[in-house]
Amino acid sequence: MTVNLSKYSEFLDHVARELDIPPSKFNDAVNRYKAVGTWLDAGVYAGYSGDLAIYPQGSFRLGTVVRPLRNGVEAEYDIDLVCEIPLNKNFIEPRRVKQSVGDRLKENRRYEKLLKSEGKRCWTLEYSEEEDGVGFHLDVLPAIPDSELNGNTDIAITDRDGGLYTWSASNPKGYGAWFDEKNATAFSRVQEYQRAVIFRQASAVYASIDEVPNELVRTPLQRSIQLLKRYRDSYFNNPERTKYAPISIIITTLAAHFYRGEEDIYTALTNIVRQLQGHTDLVEGKRIAVSLTDLGLIRRQPDGTWYIGNPVNPEENFADRWHEDNHARARMFFDWVSSINVDLLDFPHQANTSNANSHFSRILGASAVTAHLGILGSRDEVRPQRRKVQIASPAKPWRPN
Repeated sequence: MTVNLSKYSEFLDHVARELDIPPSKFNDAVNRYKAVGTWLDAGVYAGYSGDLAIYPQGSFRLGTVVRPLRNGVEAEYDIDLVCEIPLNKNFIEPRRVKQSVGDRLKENRRYEKLLKSEGKRCWTLEYSEEEDGVGFHLDVLPAIPDSELNGNTDIAITDRDGGLYTWSASNPKGYGAWFDEKNATAFSRVQEYQRAVIFRQASAVYASIDEVPNELVRTPLQRSIQLLKRYRDSYFNNPERTKYAPISIIITTLAAHFYRGEEDIYTALTNIVRQLQGHTDLVEGKRIAVSLTDLGLIRRQPDGTWYIGNPVNPEENFADRWHEDNHARARMFFDWVSSINVDLLDFPHQANTSNANSHFSRILGASAVTAHLGILGSRDEVRPQRRKVQIASPAKPWRPN
C-alpha cells in the first residue's frame, strides 16, 4: 500500500500542532513575560536613561515552538526573552549588566522562588503547571545596544565562562525580520483561514477571530521546522549522539533558506531535506552539485572548517564547532538528514504501512501521533486488487423484486 500524499501531509500538520504550544499556554506565556517585562522596566539600573526594551526571541518569536524532549521525556516549553537596557557598551561591564537583571528579579518574591541558578547567558524562571504538568522555562537574556556594529538592531549580550564575563554579538530583531521575509508569502496565504480555525478550536480562549494573534498562524515552513526539531530531539536521544545534535538556529536558518513557498508540509519538508542532502559530499571534502543546492549556505573552508553564516551577521558562524572530533557534528548532521529521508519522506511510498503507530510514536512521540493516525487509516490509497469470485452454479430459486 502507498499513502495518499495529501492525507500524509495533513497527518504531519496535525502532529506538528500537537508539538506546538496551544493557544491557552501561549496566552499564559505572553501574560507572564509581559509581567516580567513590566517588573524589569520599573527597576533602577545605574547609568542608564530611557526605557528598557523587553521582547521575545528564538522559537517563540519565529512561530517554531516545539515541546522539547529531554532524555526521551517530553519537557517544558522554552520561552526566550530579551531584556535590552539602554547602556553604553564602552562604559559598562558585562558582569554588572548580568547581575543587575538578576538582582532585580530577586527583588520580587515570586520571581525569586522561580529563579534558577545563574546560567551562561540567561536568568531562568521555571514555571510549573499543576493542571497538566506542562510548564515552561522563561529565559531572560540581559543585553544592551551594540553601536559598534552596523545595524540599528544589533545588541551585545553577556556571556559567562566561570567567573569571566564577556560580550557577545547578537541580533534577534534582525533575524526575526529576515525570517518573516522568507515566510511572508506563505503567511499571507494561510493567515485568514488559520485564524478562523484557531478561533473555532479555542473559542474558550478568544472571544472573536480578531483576538486570535498572528503569532499562532503557522505556514508549511514553520511546521516543517517544528517536525525537524522534534525528530532531532528523538534521533539524538542517545548518549553517543546527544552532544552532537544540531542547534535549532542551524535547522531554522537552513530550512528558511531552502523554502520555496510550497503550499503543503510534505512538499516543503521534501524540498528542504533534498537540498540538505545535496551538501552531504562536503563531509568527504568533495564539491557539491550546483543544480541541487544553494552554494554557500553550508561551506567547507580552505582549512577544512565549516561555515553556516548568520543571515543578518555573516561574521557569526553557526557551525564553528563542526570540525571538532573529526567533524563529528557535521557527520551526525548528515546522518540525521539521511534518516529523515527514510523515516519521514519515504514512509508514504513503503509497501507496508501497517506499522504506522509504532513507527511515528518512536520518531515523533506517541502523545503527538496517536490521536491522528485515523487520517492515514482513512486515506485514499492504492489498494490490492480484490479477489474475484465467480459462482458457476448459483443457488436457486430467487425471486425478482
